Amino acid sequence: MSASPQPVDAFDLVIFGGTGDLAVRKLLPALYHRYVDGQVPGTSRIIGIAREGLDDDGYRVHARKALQENGGDKTKIDDFLKLVHYRPLDARKDEGWDDFAALIGEQPDHVRVFYLSTSPDLFVDICNRLGAHELNQGKARVVLEKPIGRDLKSANQINDAVGRVFDESQTFRIDHYLGKETVQNLLALRFGNILFEPLWNAEHIDHVQITVAETLGVGQRAGYYDHAGALRDMVQNHILQLLCMVAMEPPSSLSPDAVRDEKLKVLRSLKHIDESNAAQLTVRGQYRAGAAEGQSVPGYLDELKDHKSHTETFVALKAEIANWRWAGVPFYLRTGKRLPERVSEIVVVFKPVPHSIFDASAGPLAQNRLVLRLQPDENIKLWVTIKHPGPGGLRLRHVSLDMSFAEAFGVQQPDAYERLILDVVRGNPTLFMRRDEVEAAWQWADPILAAWGDSGESPRPYTSGTWGPSAAVALIERDGRTWNEDSE
Repeated sequence: MSASPQPVDAFDLVIFGGTGDLAVRKLLPALYHRYVDGQVPGTSRIIGIAREGLDDDGYRVHARKALQENGGDKTKIDDFLKLVHYRPLDARKDEGWDDFAALIGEQPDHVRVFYLSTSPDLFVDICNRLGAHELNQGKARVVLEKPIGRDLKSANQINDAVGRVFDESQTFRIDHYLGKETVQNLLALRFGNILFEPLWNAEHIDHVQITVAETLGVGQRAGYYDHAGALRDMVQNHILQLLCMVAMEPPSSLSPDAVRDEKLKVLRSLKHIDESNAAQLTVRGQYRAGAAEGQSVPGYLDELKDHKSHTETFVALKAEIANWRWAGVPFYLRTGKRLPERVSEIVVVFKPVPHSIFDASAGPLAQNRLVLRLQPDENIKLWVTIKHPGPGGLRLRHVSLDMSFAEAFGVQQPDAYERLILDVVRGNPTLFMRRDEVEAAWQWADPILAAWGDSGESPRPYTSGTWGPSAAVALIERDGRTWNEDSE
């Protein structure tokens, strides 16, 4: 039986960067689906903000197209679009802000959510103008999209400036990976089942792998990406947050700060990687021309039209957590573009049995693995060893106990943004990053970036459609382990 969706209070959601890719491709469809399920009150307003000179009707044309491409129903789209509005504004100019403030003031009892789906260099300007028009008062919240800065110094500058307008309790730093069903199921899996938590430590776990792989290249994001790279774009936020969910101690409750306190402890326990060990513990790569999804694709430098860039499009790391639970357990992290398949997963590999009672003729004993697939098809697999059925002696076989969310519950899982947007409206920050988490993540990442910069070495080339540089394979195989690449 599926849980009945609970409506939220009426709200005004203002999307700065309302004509951008994230707003059109993710945010508007997410809000539409929650509206169709009855969670968004009909008195709510969704207001797109951008510099383009559109009006309400013009913006609704863009929204309609996006919703139709997302499989929306025509009648329901028509009803939903009555909630959608648009105002042209420039974050760095005064024109139009008085009228915008008056529009927001028409619904003083609404929850106000200001979603900053813009370049981070506009965060401060937008927040300052919201504060100048006193739109930060009452039930107001601000959502900051990653990346928050490009290092600890710039992240602190942004957080300081935003903090002068919005309290920490009003600030929601979003990481959409934490809204995925499988990530949240880690909490239920670990702390709702006596089966796993007693084994969730260095005594029983051999190592953990976290992979976030994409088949796409940088495409239209080449300009942004060349100033970021894979470590800033994916590892410092998404992958470290996944690591925290795997490795944190049991919180005292599911209250927001109880969960985030435990994640912070993990970040602060990460062993340092710097110029003394970065060459042994990290691999960075940059894709060259090759094939992806059955088609020939150009290399990164060709897409960038710059043959001198040292920006990494692939990263593999061996991280360790210096505490009693995880001492000696490596966490192998990797992410990259133009890899063979689009997949995000967490793999917990348990230690082998201490002694085999089976004859060699029975076959090898494989290690138990718990595989949590975040995308494309969210599921959980527990790989166990059983006897192959039939006569002819005892033969061992490694098989998976497979639980697909779509099949088990008979419903389409909501997109991560659907859950996270409504959590902002409710004022629930559990699945959002607190400022000290952001700082701790940068404190770990900054020395790695500095070590790479000081080395003067270029990223290792890899052919599009492969699993990155061969050095990434060597990183894990020299420890007698191998990357999990089961696609079934």
